[in-house]
Amino acid sequence: MKRTYHTTFTLSFITLSSAALIGCATTASVPETSEINQRIPGTWSNKPQTSSKAKATNLSKWWKRFDDPVLTDLIQQALKKNTDIRSTLSAIRQARAELGLANAELWPSINGNLGASNSRVDDLHSDNTVSSENYNASIDASWEVDLFGQQAKYLEASKAELAASIEDFYDAQVALAAEVATTYLNLRSNEIKLNIVKENISTREHTLKIIQWQEQAGENDALSTKQSLSTVEQARAQVPDLEQDIEEIRNSLAILTGHTPAELKTLKTTAKFPEAPEQLALTIPANTLEQRPDIRSSKRKIDAAAANLSATELSRLPTLNLTGSIGIDAFKAGNFFDPKQTIANAIASLSAPIWDAGRISRNIEIQTETLTQAYLNYEATVLSALSEVENALSSIDHLNEELEILQRASLAASEATQLAQFQYESGESDLLTVLATQRTELELDQDRISTQAEVLQAHVELYKALGGGWSTSSVFTQL
Repeated sequence: MKRTYHTTFTLSFITLSSAALIGCATTASVPETSEINQRIPGTWSNKPQTSSKAKATNLSKWWKRFDDPVLTDLIQQALKKNTDIRSTLSAIRQARAELGLANAELWPSINGNLGASNSRVDDLHSDNTVSSENYNASIDASWEVDLFGQQAKYLEASKAELAASIEDFYDAQVALAAEVATTYLNLRSNEIKLNIVKENISTREHTLKIIQWQEQAGENDALSTKQSLSTVEQARAQVPDLEQDIEEIRNSLAILTGHTPAELKTLKTTAKFPEAPEQLALTIPANTLEQRPDIRSSKRKIDAAAANLSATELSRLPTLNLTGSIGIDAFKAGNFFDPKQTIANAIASLSAPIWDAGRISRNIEIQTETLTQAYLNYEATVLSALSEVENALSSIDHLNEELEILQRASLAASEATQLAQFQYESGESDLLTVLATQRTELELDQDRISTQAEVLQAHVELYKALGGGWSTSSVFTQL
C-alpha cells in the first residue's frame, strides 16, 4: 500500500457584512475610577488635623495594640481554624483551577487512538470462509488558534477573578478579626457586670441584715425588712441572666475560633477590659482605601468584567481551527509497522458569524451592563468605606465623652450609697433613700461598663474600616 497524505483547507463564506464586523469589533476599556477617587477628601472630617501627607499604617495585627494576650490568641486561632476562612480558601483554589482551564484553551489538544477488528463470514452454499483483519493507530490534534486574542481575554478575566478571590479572602480575615474582638469585649463586659451585680448584692445584703437586727430589736417593722429583701432578690435575679449571656458568648467565640464549646472551657475569666490603644491609626482616606481588601476586590472585578466584555466583542471576528492526524491503517498485523501504511491529513478552517439573530449583540449588552454594575459596586464600596471610618471616629469621640460623664455619675452614686447607708445607720436617713441609691449605683455602673465596651468596640470598628486585620502570608501558608 502506498503512503497517503491528505491536506485540506476549508474557508467558509465570509460576506461583506461579516468583514465589516472585523472593523467594528473593539476592545473594551476599563472604566476610569479617578472620578470617585477625586471625591475623596484630603482629611477626615472628624479629624481635620490629620496631615494630608500621612502614610498608611500597618494594621495587619492591630489587635496587639490592645495588649491582651488572650484576645491575640483567640484571633490568631480564628484566622487559622474558622470554617468561613477555610471556605474562602476553597474558593481561591477553585479560581486557580478555572484560571488553569482558561490557560489550557490557548493550547492544542492531542489524542491517541488504537484499534483492531476481525471479521469472518461463512458461506453455507460453497462451504467457503472469508475473513478480514484491520489494525489502525493514530494521533489526532486540534487547535483553535487565538487569532484575535479572544482566549487571551478570557484568560485575563480569569486572572482578575482569581485576584478578586484572594482579596475576598483578605476581607474575610478583616471581618473575622473584628467579630472575634467584638465578641470578646462583650464577654469581658458581661463578666465585669456580673462582678458588679454580686458586689451590689453584697451591699444590699448588709443593709438587709441591719434591718433584720433592728426588727428583732423592735426598732423597725416587717415592712422595711420585706422592702430590703425584695431589692436583694431583684439584684440576685440578674445573676442567672448574665451567666447565661456569658455562656452563649463563650460558645460564639468557640464557633468563631473553630472549636467546640467544651474545648474553650479553659478560657480564663479575667473580668477585665483590655487596654484601649492610646493613638488611633489614622491616615488620609486615599491611603486607607489602599488597605481595604473589599475595595481592591471591587477593582479586580471591574478588570474581569472589562476582559469578558472584550472577549465577547471579539466573538464577532473569524475563528481559525486547525486539525490534523497521522496514523497507520493496515489490513494485516504484519504490515502494522510498514511505513507505506502511514496516513496523514491536515485541515484548516476559517469561519465567521454571518447571522445569529442578535445573539452576539445581546451578549455584548449583557457584559456591558455587568461592567457598569462592577464599577457602581466599586463606587458604592468606596463611599461605604469613607462612611464607616467617619462613623467609627465619631463614635469614639462621642462615646468617650459619654464615658467621662458616666464615670463621674457612677462615682457620685457610689459615694451617695455610702453616705445614705451611714446616715441610715445613724438614724439621719430613711430606708427608701438607701435602697434608691443602691439601685442607682448599680444602674450607673452597668451603663458605665456598657459604654466602656462600646468605646473599645468603636476602636475595633475603626481598625476594620481602615482595612486592618489581613496578611498576605496567610494565603500561601494555608493553600
